Amino acid sequence: MEFRIERSALVEAVGWAAKSLPARSPVPVLGGLLLDARAERLRVSGFDYEASAEIEVEAGTAAPRQVLVLGRRLLDICRVLPEGTVRCALEGTRFTVEGGGTRFGLSTLPTEEYPALPGLPATQGVVDAAEFATAVAQVVIAAGRDDTLPVLTGVQLRLDGESMTLAASDRYRYAVRTVPWKPEATGAEAARAVEVVVPGRRLSEIARSLAKSGAVRVGLSGTGSGVIAFEGGGMRTTLRLLDGRLPRYDKLFALDAPATAVVPREPLAEAVRRVAVVAEPNSPVRLDFSAEGTVLLQAGYEDDVASQRLSATLEGADDVAVAFNPAYLLEALTSFEAPQVRFELLGAGQRALLSGIPGPDGGAGEDDHRHLLMSVRQLS
Repeated sequence: MEFRIERSALVEAVGWAAKSLPARSPVPVLGGLLLDARAERLRVSGFDYEASAEIEVEAGTAAPRQVLVLGRRLLDICRVLPEGTVRCALEGTRFTVEGGGTRFGLSTLPTEEYPALPGLPATQGVVDAAEFATAVAQVVIAAGRDDTLPVLTGVQLRLDGESMTLAASDRYRYAVRTVPWKPEATGAEAARAVEVVVPGRRLSEIARSLAKSGAVRVGLSGTGSGVIAFEGGGMRTTLRLLDGRLPRYDKLFALDAPATAVVPREPLAEAVRRVAVVAEPNSPVRLDFSAEGTVLLQAGYEDDVASQRLSATLEGADDVAVAFNPAYLLEALTSFEAPQVRFELLGAGQRALLSGIPGPDGGAGEDDHRHLLMSVRQLS
């Protein structure tokens, strides 16, 4: 085996495939990346039974063959190589990487022990890559981090007609975003809604990597413990789906006669950052909305206090006081792109629904992206 490739292309290919590698594995070959050089192309793939990643890039292939090497070690080597052309070759049982006068030698793993990658399931439709990446980033912040409740660590995708709805919740917050979707099927089959839950952390990595690929093809094979595939820009990946479903959000988002406040988003986010400096990690930030046209932010711990007043509008009440986990509130605010954010408020200890109010140039609106937060019952 021998091939030549530009260092930047090799870093991109190895970096993409390495996203599927497990942090730890009792099976050594699952820590490897399979490099297949032939027909002026290099295919790099990784697989750990839960996820697979594969990418093809141009390469000058002098001697076609496959080789299996430790993926993370190869990625570390690629990152430190000088810019320029890299020569890779299999010399006996050692895989060599040379570039800019630097030479590395890696031991190889037995290719016959490496599992076959899963086939790509049938394509369900296509979504804009950049819009998909933005939507995933907006909702994944609400996904849980507790692996003992796997379904809450995921992002739920609902394919319904010509829309894809992404949702995530850790029981204390719930984020939802809808984007346009072009189904492969037509007629009654296209109208049939499908819901699956995808591992959130890995979906976030995939969406970021595919953001510049123009369009992402999505394939599905079953639900529950089935497989979902994403393909775009020469990159292909599969993920095993999570079992279960998230709680329905339609009833949670239906608030009974809430007060409505509107605040400039970026100034509010900056104010939360400032006043939260004196708050302990679990101490809330209090927001006092007044019909006089202001909101007062307050935070403190023991004798340390901070406050800031901003302009705001309030309808449906003379005043409303709520308090939120500052990290949750800040993540919710920064997930929006709109210049103003609307709060639908029921009061302390109740649900609060955030949505964006588009500016004159448009953008995601109230129905496209919504974020539900639980306010703290005891105001400080």
